[in-house]
Amino acid sequence: MNNIEAQIIRPFGPSILKTKIPEKIVKDLNSYIDKIIEDEKKSKELDFGKKLIGDVTQEFKLEKDFAKETGWLQFLANCTSKWIEMETKKKIKNFSLLDSWIVRQFQNEYNPTHYHNGHISGAGFLKLPKSFGKHVQETGGKKDYLGGTLNLIHGSKAFISESIFTIKPEVGDFYFFPHYLMHTVYPFRNTEEERRSISFNALVDREIFEII
Repeated sequence: MNNIEAQIIRPFGPSILKTKIPEKIVKDLNSYIDKIIEDEKKSKELDFGKKLIGDVTQEFKLEKDFAKETGWLQFLANCTSKWIEMETKKKIKNFSLLDSWIVRQFQNEYNPTHYHNGHISGAGFLKLPKSFGKHVQETGGKKDYLGGTLNLIHGSKAFISESIFTIKPEVGDFYFFPHYLMHTVYPFRNTEEERRSISFNALVDREIFEII
């Protein structure tokens, strides 16, 4: 867990940290989620959809005890610590998880442009369809199909400056970013399969987060 392989990505202003969720944690998370889906009472108890903006089939909170037991909490804390130290040369003393939640998205569903609470946020992928579909019209390969992609947005496009960073989902990939970074997930089509993702919000040391 301490040997984190991570890559700093800076397509625009704020940096993004890309890393991989350990395979065992991916497996444990998916097993846990499958059990919650089957348990109607538990699904209702953990329902988080009313507090989130997505127009998707199901969103529910991850129980914090489970997050701790599986190493998910430690993974988030370790990666956040490494990212901040790589960028600021400062070591955080505090990592406080506010929430971590699951998003179950199916065809024609989407997450509109939004941002999160806290200081640090992130999103990654646990389960994906074999295909997200294709364009309604033939494009001759000129435009990439964006269905199912995660898009991080900052500022506006200008000379040698992009404003959108498009992420093609891969199981296990996880991206850390500042809470204020706007992002969206486009709907996809032609599949009955699930796009399953996981996100989180957390607080770190206020004196490190706040720029004076």
